[in-house]
Amino acid sequence: MRAITQDQFGGPEVLHLTELPRPEPLPTEILVRVHAAGVNPVDDKTRAGGGMAHILGAPPIILGWDVSGVVEEVGFGVHTLQVGDEVYGMPWFPRQAGGYAEYVTAPSRQFARKPATIGHDQAAAVPLAALTAWESLVDAAGVQAGQRVLIHAAGGGVGHFAVQFAKHLGAHVIGTARTDKHDWLRKLGADELIDYTQQPFEQAAHDIDVVIDLIGDANDRTSTRSLDTLRPGGLIVAVPSGVSPELFEQAHGRGLRAMPFLVEPDGHALTRIAELIDGGQVHVEVEEVLPLEQAGEAHRRIEQGRTRGKLVLSI
Repeated sequence: MRAITQDQFGGPEVLHLTELPRPEPLPTEILVRVHAAGVNPVDDKTRAGGGMAHILGAPPIILGWDVSGVVEEVGFGVHTLQVGDEVYGMPWFPRQAGGYAEYVTAPSRQFARKPATIGHDQAAAVPLAALTAWESLVDAAGVQAGQRVLIHAAGGGVGHFAVQFAKHLGAHVIGTARTDKHDWLRKLGADELIDYTQQPFEQAAHDIDVVIDLIGDANDRTSTRSLDTLRPGGLIVAVPSGVSPELFEQAHGRGLRAMPFLVEPDGHALTRIAELIDGGQVHVEVEEVLPLEQAGEAHRRIEQGRTRGKLVLSI
């Protein structure tokens, strides 16, 4: 099979196309012929030696956790899927899944049937970003109708799903994004939008129940500054960098809560997300689809941090 591998950590140029043996499914696993793979910021960080590199170990490695494709083979004990089913998933995260390849194997219950109303290119943009948004809002924060939710980086891959899910849950949704994304985000359900380049967001957002922070303190102290927007007892879910001792101490000292977060595979949640997509309640934004051999270019684009929605590799 064709696959994108890297033999060392470094810039996008370390990614290269190669030929590898096709994997074989173990009991309870499925073999998926991958039609498309999503590209995420965690891919870029891991390629450079950060992100999940400490879990994947030394190269050679195959990046990629977002896949959409067709079941090619099922292992013994698989009862929920069969050969020919169109599926999508975020297998094995944070361990290596090898999504930048023509085939992947993983436990069947880490996948779900692909939304019927979208193609593989769009479906591959969903799992990691949508599960991050869903699990942070539903499982971690327990967002309820009527709450005020602030979403940082609302126009990105995770952010545009978080806006839609928060609105689906009945929240009043406030997002930070550049002005050129505001009209689009309003169509997705955002009630208020703040251009963080024009004014400090903590001066515009107030009485927030839940902050979904997709940026972190490494970028202009976004996490710590977000504490100023929370009401007493409010919660910040810190997605990209977790909760530092300093953030925890400041939150605790002010009667606020700070929670770290890491997404995990969840076929049941993907089934629910597929229902929302097929019901027209959730839109999937794909900025561009690139061929597999241009994975390095996709990573260069991710590094710029200006992507609207997701980038996808067609395999």
